[in-house]
Amino acid sequence: MINTILIFPIIASVLMFIFRNKHFATFLVNLYAILHILVSTLLVFGVSNGAKTHYFAVDSTNLIFLAILSFVYLMVAIYNTSYVKTFDVKDKRIVKYSFMMLIFVLSMTGTILSTNLGLSWVLIEATTLASAYLIYFNKTKHAIEAAWKYVFICSIGIALAYVGIIFLSISTGAINTLNFAELYKYAGQFDPMWLKLAFIFMLFGFGAKMGLAPVHFWLPDAHSEAPSPISALLSATLLNSAFFVIVKVYKVMTIATVADYARIMLLVMGFLSLFVTAVFVYHIKNYKRMLAYSSIENMGILAIGLALGGGAYYAVILHLIGHSLAKASFFLTSGNVLELFGTKRIKSINGLMKADNKTGWLWVASFLGICAFPTSVLFISEFLIIKEMLVKGNYMLCILFVLLLTIVLYGIGQVAIKMAYGKLSEEKAKLVLENKQKITALMYIPQAIMLIIVFILGVYIPPFLNNIITTAISGF
Repeated sequence: MINTILIFPIIASVLMFIFRNKHFATFLVNLYAILHILVSTLLVFGVSNGAKTHYFAVDSTNLIFLAILSFVYLMVAIYNTSYVKTFDVKDKRIVKYSFMMLIFVLSMTGTILSTNLGLSWVLIEATTLASAYLIYFNKTKHAIEAAWKYVFICSIGIALAYVGIIFLSISTGAINTLNFAELYKYAGQFDPMWLKLAFIFMLFGFGAKMGLAPVHFWLPDAHSEAPSPISALLSATLLNSAFFVIVKVYKVMTIATVADYARIMLLVMGFLSLFVTAVFVYHIKNYKRMLAYSSIENMGILAIGLALGGGAYYAVILHLIGHSLAKASFFLTSGNVLELFGTKRIKSINGLMKADNKTGWLWVASFLGICAFPTSVLFISEFLIIKEMLVKGNYMLCILFVLLLTIVLYGIGQVAIKMAYGKLSEEKAKLVLENKQKITALMYIPQAIMLIIVFILGVYIPPFLNNIITTAISGF
């Protein structure tokens, strides 16, 4: 099954360039999404035959990451089917767009399933190369700048991660392996000094890809300039993939009994991510850029949860699920807003509810979901993180955590509500009426499905999902 989801996009990419038909290319993107979710579903429900190769394997921890990637990609593919019809470009560019999307998802899938740190590093770099074109797709001045910044910063990050891998290899001594299972087995024998140094470089390196401050600078530009389906994948799946590599490296630190050092680093970057979002969210003029800063905030929450350990691990997985679904919904809905109003400027958009009631409700619901409004599953995850801080006596951290989240909530809330309920001018109403016909049912349904799941999980977590999450924690 692993071979199926890793080989299919390569074959599909070849077929795309043979036939060079935009409809066929879109069909292959959808077919891969169906195949991906089918394989993930079989693996989730215990059909594990063929779930291991020499360099790739499914285990209790990466299974939840794979399932999130599969589901979000399926929702994005459904939305993308109608979204690509709004592109006013040549067929050749849509074929390239579809090709790069397949390679992007393939790279993330490989990163999650990889059993080797070196291979994970290579595949993380592959995600940069694949998604750079997608960020540049609109070929505007800002898109070119965003793509350049993305490649430049992520390349520096991946170089730092490479240095970290070298230091990790030095710390292993004569063992000389990058296989995660072997690293876990012999971690107790590693040189602590080199291991600590390795973690600094890898945290900053993979943290750049994850969007943790202070190495987050590419993220607001890239997310705001990419087409909305790509923004959804960048925020809801790419950041998860980088986080998963950090989780694996952090486990090595834990086994090697130098986890306290790693926790401090994670807490610093986590709280710095929240602080950066709290500061910049009040100075943003682009609503997609605002959503990007929200992603930085949520990656910070994941880093804090990982550092806290204990009961916070369960919260981390819940938050991972909730953020992926709610943020993907938010970015896809932003695509509808862009189609309706033809601008990303916050001050140019008012009366979204009157302009398109369905998009308006999805926009508000996405805001409530991502800002942890009860009964969003993010409310539960953040509550559990706060509880863990109180249980461990980290009262000052708890106060700072709640304060920063409140500031971010207010900043995003005032923009989201103003856009949804402001007055719609006659000029804007005419523009919306002309553009509304571009939005089909497939550009509403994926967001609705994801948001329903987000709010149901805040009330009821099915036993099978609870078992998957509980089992996944063993890999932390």
